[in-house]
Amino acid sequence: MPKNNKNQRSLTRPPVVVILGHVDYGKTTILDFIRKTKVAEKESGGITQHIGAYQIEHQGKKITFIDTPGHEMFSAMRSRGAEIADIAVLVVAAEEGIKPQTKEAIEHTRKAKLPLIVAINKIDKKEAQPEKIKNELSVNKVLVESLGGDIPQVNTSAKTGQGIDELLEIINLVAEMEELKSNEKQSAEGVVIEAHRDDKRGITATLLVKQGTLTNKDVLATSSAWGKIKTMEDFRFKPIQKALPSMPVIVTGFNQAPQMGESFSVFESIEKAQSQVKKKEPIEGKRTVSPDESDKKTLNIILKADVCGCLEALEESLKNIQSDEVALNIIKANIGQVTDSDVKLAETTNSKIIGFRVKIGSSIRRLAQQKKIRIITFDVVYELIQEVRQLLANLLEPEIIINSIGQLKVLALFRTEKDRQIIGGKVIRGKAKQGALIKVIREGKELGQGKVVRLQRDKKETDEVSKDQECGILFKGSTRIEEKDILEFFEEEKRKKEL
Repeated sequence: MPKNNKNQRSLTRPPVVVILGHVDYGKTTILDFIRKTKVAEKESGGITQHIGAYQIEHQGKKITFIDTPGHEMFSAMRSRGAEIADIAVLVVAAEEGIKPQTKEAIEHTRKAKLPLIVAINKIDKKEAQPEKIKNELSVNKVLVESLGGDIPQVNTSAKTGQGIDELLEIINLVAEMEELKSNEKQSAEGVVIEAHRDDKRGITATLLVKQGTLTNKDVLATSSAWGKIKTMEDFRFKPIQKALPSMPVIVTGFNQAPQMGESFSVFESIEKAQSQVKKKEPIEGKRTVSPDESDKKTLNIILKADVCGCLEALEESLKNIQSDEVALNIIKANIGQVTDSDVKLAETTNSKIIGFRVKIGSSIRRLAQQKKIRIITFDVVYELIQEVRQLLANLLEPEIIINSIGQLKVLALFRTEKDRQIIGGKVIRGKAKQGALIKVIREGKELGQGKVVRLQRDKKETDEVSKDQECGILFKGSTRIEEKDILEFFEEEKRKKEL
């Protein structure tokens, strides 16, 4: 059981705000302007790849922001971000408008029953059309106050800072109306925002305290992990002794990486914390994304990622790569750098190692080269997904395209052998071509196929014979050709399939 809670007393707590919206619409740059750091510039492709939590202060009041990835690969992470927040800010680019991820974000907030604030961003651009955006939002049942609705809306520019103060004021106003309360005296409860394995510090988790006060000596447990806090830091990686409600913290000390979105509680002892952990398939267990059917060619991969949230999002995205002809089989999926055991497993299972933001040591690279194991690493999610899609496409049998090039009417038979015939005829459509394949057609029905071994015109060998010209053909095939048969000449083109 969690620690007993004493001195129950509810106090106002800071709001937890989630930033949602389409990729490249400026979510991270808005936060960047707010917290005066340069997170966006450090991210691959300018896209947030992890959930992060940050706390700022505006007019003496604290606000906690959860920055969720905007890329379509991270639907599960965005959804969970909405579930742990108090208020949602929907960012829409003023010059572009509603996109699929915008609609998805609206749906997330609706399901989570979150108060919504709309930020029409990039308002400084010449192409900005805020009124058009408002109308598009209304079509999606988001009616802003200026159009007679009850949803606050502000025009912002992460580049110039326009509207940012107004956005923060609206957040504080909405938070007051929501009357967010918590009891600082009780033992802490909260949610896992992110977790990864640090080479030097071990399992490192980002937690959001929802109730109570978390101290740097507490014993924690989620449904999948337990531990005693070894170190606790704020979002700037500064050591702290305690964390109050709505505060994001970075802790070390878990026995294994807790899964994103899990609730955590504080316990009186490690033994009691351990008893709360449910036995479940570890994240590094074997996963099969596509059914491993006997009639399908299969691509085996070992998937590595730097943090749990990305690993989950990647697996979710890979499930969407489907084919009737090939299957994707994830032999192993876990967080952390590529190890020698990964290389050995890849050798025994004929797998490729796919890594996302993970390190490859020189000794591991040498081992992989010796074992002839391919290791491919990425810093941008959609590039990883595209590579896996291409690897699967390489397993597909090429599509055979039949190109008809002409027809000939058989006028005479000169010689017949076991699998060869010499025939004479007249080209009635297109052309006859040396080396072309042949369909033998009699009374409108195809009887069989063969090939042009030799083509002659006027007793001289030639490459082509045109329409209305007569020629001789050495035909190779098991079908017996008769006079008045139609021979259709065709070529086969092999075309690479794509997923």
